[in-house]
Amino acid sequence: MKLTFLGAAGTVTGSRYLLEHEGHRLLVDCGLFQGYKNLRELNWEDFPFDPATLDAVVLTHAHLDHSGALPLLLRRGFRGPMHATPATIELCHLLLPDSGHLQEEDAAYANRHGSSKHHPALALYTEEDARHSLRYLRPLDFGVSEEVLPGLHVTLAPAGHILGAAHATFSDGRTKILFSGDVGREDDLIMEPPTPPEAVDCMVVESTYGDRVHPTVDNQALLGEIIQRTASRGGSVVIPAFAVGRAQALLVLIARLKAAHAIPDLPIFLDSPMAIDMTGIYLRHHKLHRLSPEESQRMCRVAKMVRTTDESRALNEVRYPSIIISASGMATGGRVLHHIKRLAPDHRNTIVLAGYQAGGTRGARIAAGEKSIRIFGQDVPLNAEVTQLPGMSAHADAPQLLRWMGAAPQPPQQVFLTHGEPEAADQLRQRIERELGWRASVARMGQEVTLG
Repeated sequence: MKLTFLGAAGTVTGSRYLLEHEGHRLLVDCGLFQGYKNLRELNWEDFPFDPATLDAVVLTHAHLDHSGALPLLLRRGFRGPMHATPATIELCHLLLPDSGHLQEEDAAYANRHGSSKHHPALALYTEEDARHSLRYLRPLDFGVSEEVLPGLHVTLAPAGHILGAAHATFSDGRTKILFSGDVGREDDLIMEPPTPPEAVDCMVVESTYGDRVHPTVDNQALLGEIIQRTASRGGSVVIPAFAVGRAQALLVLIARLKAAHAIPDLPIFLDSPMAIDMTGIYLRHHKLHRLSPEESQRMCRVAKMVRTTDESRALNEVRYPSIIISASGMATGGRVLHHIKRLAPDHRNTIVLAGYQAGGTRGARIAAGEKSIRIFGQDVPLNAEVTQLPGMSAHADAPQLLRWMGAAPQPPQQVFLTHGEPEAADQLRQRIERELGWRASVARMGQEVTLG
């Protein structure tokens, strides 16, 4: 087997790994690059292989940094099967068309307002492109060995993180390689802990939080304090939230706060059609997570669901304290930008950042304390309070990653670290070598490795 790192190497986005076996090839994940402009521009470049020669794709999970470039792959000639768990496929049916729709909306807005240097501004791909790609998704259940290339089998196991998330183990009968995908937390609010890895020759492991330890904070109590403080000065809370996982976790926390009468009885809005639909999927798949059916129901009922554009615009007329949860989670696009634009200049309001903010995103700049932020071609003053919920990430931290890897029945011959900023990946590399005694290295973009 030959492995080539085509994404998430030296950065935390754009997961793409080319695996070749006896003249055939497949891609493990096909994600969008996000964050800094130089990374986003990679999405517009040709793939470093001919997509028409690709035989298959295996997805670890549905987040756009792992699945969001699938429509591009199809548009450029790929026509093979794309294997994923049933829950991942269900999530992709929401995430991918929404991604295409948002890109069309952003391009249209830029053209109307002249806020892009490109004339005309174009969408990376369209909603129609995304819907076309969904036809190629093929369900693969956890624990089932599937031949995805001649002589090469894959088995998916639960990785925690979000619904349907998997780590993928490939075997040709002689050599085994495991791709971790995004590894979930042992103590996640919603998801069960990740399944330990099996014995393999090589591991490709994410390192998003490879240089840190999740703080032991009570996010429910912290969020309650933030809401109380903001409401007492007559302000509103806006929370940029990923539609998958993060929005649902916030709804659970707020439902628990309301049930305990720990916050004022404020109106709560979930302004994201995708997050609304995603919340319903979590309700239907309650056997895949920790929440009971009863708590899943409370999660669905705690907020007013804002679906239409007109309903979203109407929130701009709300002049009393409220809580708005809206996508996207790093404020890179979506309806949340309109809410931040309206609420950020007023010191009475609060912007709550719930989780990791990748370098180069608006969320990262807001977290860094910048005094203004550019939205839709305008510089918006940041006078609102900015605060973070530090323990909301769905990624395992460094000790949890080490425990997860160390649970393997035997050491691998090699570990490659990906999906992390350089400092995070290298610190995790050092800890793997020091604490586990394993051979580890940080993958480089374009690096080729022969396995077995």
